[in-house]
Amino acid sequence: MTRIKKKLTELPATAICGNDISSSVLYVSALSIIYAGKYAWITLLIVAFILFLFRKIYAEVVCALPLNGGAYNALLNTTSKFMASFAATLTILSYMATSVISANEAMHYLHSLWHSEPIILSTVILLIIFALLAILGIRESSKVATGIFIFHLSSMVLLTVFIFYYLINNGFSTLYANWKLPVEGSISAAVFLGFSASMLGISGFESSANYVEEQDRGVFVKTLKNMWIIVSVINPLMAFLAISLIAIPEIKELHSDVLLSQMGNVTGGYWLGWIISVDAVIVLSGAVLTSFVGVTGLLERMTLDRILPPFFLKKNKQNSSYRIIILFLLISLSVLLITEGKVEALAGVYTISFLSVMGLFAVGNILLKVKRAKLPRLHKAPWISVFIALTGVITALTGNILIKSSDPDIPSNFYIFLEYFIPSILFIIIMLNRIVLLRLLLRLLRNIFDPIREVFLKLNVSINHTIERINSQEFVFFTRGDNISNLNKVMLYILKNENTKKIKLVTVVDENDKNSGRIIKSLKNDIDFLDKEYPDISIEFVTLTGKFGPKLVRSLSDKWNIPINFMFIGSPGDHFPYRIEDLGGVRLII
Repeated sequence: MTRIKKKLTELPATAICGNDISSSVLYVSALSIIYAGKYAWITLLIVAFILFLFRKIYAEVVCALPLNGGAYNALLNTTSKFMASFAATLTILSYMATSVISANEAMHYLHSLWHSEPIILSTVILLIIFALLAILGIRESSKVATGIFIFHLSSMVLLTVFIFYYLINNGFSTLYANWKLPVEGSISAAVFLGFSASMLGISGFESSANYVEEQDRGVFVKTLKNMWIIVSVINPLMAFLAISLIAIPEIKELHSDVLLSQMGNVTGGYWLGWIISVDAVIVLSGAVLTSFVGVTGLLERMTLDRILPPFFLKKNKQNSSYRIIILFLLISLSVLLITEGKVEALAGVYTISFLSVMGLFAVGNILLKVKRAKLPRLHKAPWISVFIALTGVITALTGNILIKSSDPDIPSNFYIFLEYFIPSILFIIIMLNRIVLLRLLLRLLRNIFDPIREVFLKLNVSINHTIERINSQEFVFFTRGDNISNLNKVMLYILKNENTKKIKLVTVVDENDKNSGRIIKSLKNDIDFLDKEYPDISIEFVTLTGKFGPKLVRSLSDKWNIPINFMFIGSPGDHFPYRIEDLGGVRLII
């Protein structure tokens, strides 16, 4: 029986991406106030308007192409694989920065509650915990995400109620005082920089598109609406309430890192500030989970498209791509350790990557309208909405590139972004062009080694010819009817001491000798046996009539072109009529 895979309903699907986007209130309220001052809530309303336009943009693309991958999927189906991979690289960098920054910021909030907490070690443990949770499967992950999401929204509602109660009882004198403060520079510059910084408040909006295949039918569009409502209400409201409670200079100098906790301390006391800090720890941890879920969906799609090796598609019993999750965990841990916990350096990667992905998604929508006009879709974003949204993202991207860090030791956002982006895109380019590169490598190796191979082949032929020439030299053994044992000793000697494949066994008989026939017959039998025992050596049996002596030796040497020193005899007896030196150099071997 086939097991039907259950998909995510509206609440858990919203919770996974919602934790990321809703956690932005913890830092974007203070960030917008730093750059826009009293106009911070206005810049956040502009951001909410841009996000409203992106709802239709995302809905049109993803409903027409309901596959994981987000901007990658949009560009893959409307333009080249390289452009799609470009968007994917930016998305992966965004998730990497999100996981490290969110985990580290969560542990900083925990450190404010527990001062002896080791921040870097705690961050490592938190990343490992959420990696294991992601390995357990998206449904198990969604249960945790839903709990975090509900607790976070409840904390924000609780904080808002106490702030309104406090303001009703204490008045809006702080808001009036802040409104009278002059703006640094021009109003337009303040709004421009504030809007650019505030666009970080919608980070996470793109995440839902990266796991759309795990969502039930019709859920994706609802996640977009829910995220937009959260951002449109909470972020501008908290910025407005912040300048109603605390002086802007005090926010910039003292409370930029834990603004909402301080708002809780002011309006409800230490206990409320403590709850908001705990909420910050939990919801920022939820943003880490969003990164793991989102990047898994994206990398699965890239692997299916053969941009990454199929090694990463291996799944466990919970149907999660655990190898992708482990790889992303290792990357996140390495970045954390390389930066030594000073994750402010990742802000440029986070900002530029995220905004670039949003911009590329708008471009993907335009290409879908132009190149895939006949593709059915339930939602359509008006052209004017797409251009306004794209302009907003480009404006925010420009502003973030221009914004300089207050820390002189931290380079510009764009410089840090390039440090991470260039190696990443080079890896993707190599993977996309690996066949071409392998062919180039093969050609290079051939150009290098073919000449060597030719030299080797020629050398091989020459050496073989030399070996054949050496082995072609014949040797001669003169025998007078030696037994098989002596003949075998002759063969062993020649094998051990000489390089040859040919030997002549020569016997010289007297025509008047009555025993010559018997001797010759016996030698033939023995030589036949030796022929079988030594197949690598060619044995030629030669019978001569005459008298063995120096004259015959010299005659045979000239006739066969065999030097006399390559001719052997056994040790002669006392009746041998010649001295050894008379034979001209014949060698004794037995």
